[in-house]
Order: sequence, then structure tokens, then C-alpha cells
Amino acid sequence: MRFFLFTIFLTFAALAGRAEVPALLDEALQKTLRDTDRWAFTQTWAEFDGKGKELKRAVVRFDPSKPYAEQYTPLSVDGKPPTEGDFAKYRRRGEKRGERAEKAEREGAETADKNRQTLGELMDIERATLTEEDATTIIYEVPLKKEGNKRFPPEKFQVLARVNKATRGFERIEVKLREAMRSMLVVKIKSGEGAMEFATVDPKFAPALVAVKGGGSASVAFVPIGRRYDLKHEDFKRVKPYADRFGVQIGTMKTIDF
Repeated sequence: MRFFLFTIFLTFAALAGRAEVPALLDEALQKTLRDTDRWAFTQTWAEFDGKGKELKRAVVRFDPSKPYAEQYTPLSVDGKPPTEGDFAKYRRRGEKRGERAEKAEREGAETADKNRQTLGELMDIERATLTEEDATTIIYEVPLKKEGNKRFPPEKFQVLARVNKATRGFERIEVKLREAMRSMLVVKIKSGEGAMEFATVDPKFAPALVAVKGGGSASVAFVPIGRRYDLKHEDFKRVKPYADRFGVQIGTMKTIDF
């Protein structure tokens, strides 16, 4: 598995306020919608093998207020200063982000990039159910849609969203593989899970995404493999999104992915 974060976006406005969506979950989603792309931060991404050995690490400054080609600035790669190739790679990442935003604006967010639907797009928010509640939090189980779902078969994965009653925002969204499944004929996924963690950066705003963790084990042609990924966000700064100047409506559901 690999993380695909801050890629392309899906407008959530059509769902906002609908009675079918649990009220607290709906409010958390709307808050996340309003704050999407309004934080610049330093992102640390690390990949580990099945034994815990670090394979890759990159530290990148992300600033959505800058032109797309300048939004990702590598600070270090595998503990070393970034090379010209690294700068070119992240510049291209920003350019692709801009291309996707333009395509979404031109074609409509709901019709663009249907070849790869994210976890967020596949979540059936209107059928979410309350599974657990205490004095401070509520946990919702969110079923997945079947139509067009090639990545997360509904019967194989469980999605849970935890909302804080005080902040009325997300604390955690996680996905777990219920049982082993086969992806293509030679790949058997034995275990897998991912979690997005949210925390209050500024009490005036909704909790921000501060960490993503995930991992899993599989076998390819009966050869076992394992990977784990950690991503952290820190050094937050409030900014105005570059996309705002073009009137692009950015939503939340595309950003929920692993």
C-alpha cells in the first residue's frame, strides 16, 4: 500500500446538511471542508519494511498558498540535502496537482479522475451508523459503496470515524482489512490498516490532519512482503489557498485516503 495524500479533490457541498447524514459527522465533514488547503506545514514521510527497517524518508514543506509548481519544497531526502533531481520531482508533483485542480474545475469534481477513487469518495456517508459513544467522543462506522469500488471491497474493509464532541471535529479516521483478500491473481493481501489522526492546531479552527499511519502484509507469488508508512505534519501556518483566486471549490472526500 502507498499513501496518496493531497492529490485531487471532490466537492462535498452537495451532501452538507442532509438529514440522512448523522448530524455530528456532517458537522465534522463541513469543518474539514472549510479548512481544506488552509494550512501550510512541514511533512515528514517514512517507509519501513516488515521488520521495521527504514527504507525511505523525506521532509517536505507544503504551502498551498503558492503557485502549484512551488507548493512542495523538499528539505531533506534520506537524511541528505535534496538534489536537483529531488527539486524537479517535487516541482512536477505540484504541477500535476494544479493540472488535476484545473481538470476538476473544467469537468466538474464529480466527473474528474474516476479511474482511481479514494477511500473518501467510496465512503457511503448517508448510511453511517453510531457504533460507540462516551462522554467525549462518538464513533461512526461508515460503509463503503460497491459501485466503481475496485480498491476497497465493502465486505472486506471496515471504516470508523471518531468525532470529538467538544471540538465537533474529527479525532481519527481508520480503515481495517476484515479478512485476507486477493488483489490480482498473484497478490494476496493478508492484513492491512491505516489511520488518519487529527488534532487542534489553533482553537479558532477545526482540528487539522497531523498524522497518517498505515501498513500491511501480503504475499506475491507466495513470497511474503510487508510495509509500514508514517507521515507527520508539523510547523503549521494558516494561509489562503492559491486555488481561491480561481474560484475553485475544494472539498474533503478526495483527501481521505491511504
